[in-house]
Amino acid sequence: MELAKELREIQTLEGHTDRVWSLAWNPATGVAGIPLSFASCSGDKTVRIWEQNPSTSSWDCKAVLDETHTRTVRSCAWSPSGKLLATASFDATTAIWENVGGDYECVASLEGHENEVKSVCWNASGSMLTTCGRDKTVWVWEALPGNEFDCVSVLQGHTQDVKMVQWHPTRNLIFSCSYDNTVKIWADDGDDDDWACVQTLGEANNGHSSTVWALSFNASGDKMVTCSDDLTLKIWGSDDAKMSADGFAPWRHLCTLSGYHDRTIFSVHWSRDNIIASGAADDAIKFFVENNDQDGLVDGPSYKLLLRKENAHEMDINSVQWSPGEDRVLASASDDGTIKIWELTSE
Repeated sequence: MELAKELREIQTLEGHTDRVWSLAWNPATGVAGIPLSFASCSGDKTVRIWEQNPSTSSWDCKAVLDETHTRTVRSCAWSPSGKLLATASFDATTAIWENVGGDYECVASLEGHENEVKSVCWNASGSMLTTCGRDKTVWVWEALPGNEFDCVSVLQGHTQDVKMVQWHPTRNLIFSCSYDNTVKIWADDGDDDDWACVQTLGEANNGHSSTVWALSFNASGDKMVTCSDDLTLKIWGSDDAKMSADGFAPWRHLCTLSGYHDRTIFSVHWSRDNIIASGAADDAIKFFVENNDQDGLVDGPSYKLLLRKENAHEMDINSVQWSPGEDRVLASASDDGTIKIWELTSE
């Protein structure tokens, strides 16, 4: 892999009138001539759909999804096909939007959480959805024909606000991170929608000592990175050789990256070609890669800083997300109300 040397700012996107909380690239774009597209959501109660113009390469807002959520929209996620967009809001609902010929229609509203919904994520096949919230629960929804969604399980175990949920990229596992300083891993037992917590990563097993804000998997799904209010990033690994009879391979701490951010790390995302990006309340974006120079390292992998971008935004960076396209394009969202598009180049 050719190491990047420079982070180039491509464009600053304005339009939201409050902080931008989260970004989600449409996974069906950026390939086969389909222009890159992503959604952003904000404290202004709206979701915006942005698309790259193929002829000018500049970014334009293609749609504003409003008049559905009555409070902050905290999280957004595309189905794997790119046809449906889920948006989670502080109004205690998760809306499902369908792209019908360029117009976005709200086709379902998922209700059940007691208060703020903080995160939403689809599984790899698009057959399931999970949400989490301030009510300390994780909900598992089944996507049925005709845009019907059925709650099949409510997972209880966290003792505080749940900040983010993510499905494992290849396994039927849900990962949730919380204000209670832990990451919990949930598995279903195969047949009756009965989900249970199969592992808790906490301070006792080299986990975080404060709120865990986000997590991301590498492309193959055998490593995970978490970020926290304790100012560290942690790398975790799962070893299939240690798989139990029920098909679960436990996760273990591999290394901790500390001293790179001096305020809360809100977002982390692992690119397809193994570059980790982190965004924090210190307004900086940092990039890390595995350190391959340490031959014979006994205690597992280590990671090094590849690049830093101080003052990437004027305020807290809430989300950093790598694009699904071929180029190393990253989008960042901030409390300053803007989204920035960056390219990591090796020139």
